[in-house]
Amino acid sequence: MSELLLIHGSCHGAWCWDETLAALGAMGQPARAIDLPGHGADQTPRDRVTLDGYADAILAAIDAPVTLVGHSMGGFPITAAALRAPEKIARLVYLCAYIPQPGKSLADMRHLWPEQPLLPAIVPDADRVAFSFAPDRQLDLFYHDCPSGTLEHARAHLTPQPLAPQRTPLDPATPRVERHAILCEDDRAVPVGFQALMAEGIPAGNIQRMPTSHSPFFAAPEDLARRLAAIAAT
Repeated sequence: MSELLLIHGSCHGAWCWDETLAALGAMGQPARAIDLPGHGADQTPRDRVTLDGYADAILAAIDAPVTLVGHSMGGFPITAAALRAPEKIARLVYLCAYIPQPGKSLADMRHLWPEQPLLPAIVPDADRVAFSFAPDRQLDLFYHDCPSGTLEHARAHLTPQPLAPQRTPLDPATPRVERHAILCEDDRAVPVGFQALMAEGIPAGNIQRMPTSHSPFFAAPEDLARRLAAIAAT
């Protein structure tokens, strides 16, 4: 059994994993979540946030090999970390995540699928260093199947997303570590067909599906915890 290290997606922070961490703790599964630079409680200025900085933060948080989980945008930094130090990572888990392709940034990858419901909801800040999600789109895109109060909780913690990490490609983009993917079938932010396309290089036996939105850590934290614990035990 390896420890789980949970990495959030755009605009989120370690806070989004709280319920999943509680469920994992009840199972006896070691797990932690961290804030990436410029997210959550981390005060790194947004104009200094980079994909390399994300990878640095992840690797600095690892003492022994972990099962590294990336949600959504988090697929890029977990891959960057594994490319740099594969000996620190037992396996990667992409949770309704962007799975990098060689030479393509996350922004580039949005051109690989015709339906991109996130794009109309992205609101750049005045200096175009970061973006936020339009408040009137957040419920439908991220939290439509989550418990009452989730939207309000999220809005109290969401932070602008620095753009630079999403404009940075990885090449190579496939680390020499075991990879898994959890696809979310009711995802209105990253369509499940797009998730499946990105996961084509992962063995079929390492791909599973959840019947949730883009926020399984809120919609079904116990189910998600069971799945992650089972992967960490392999």
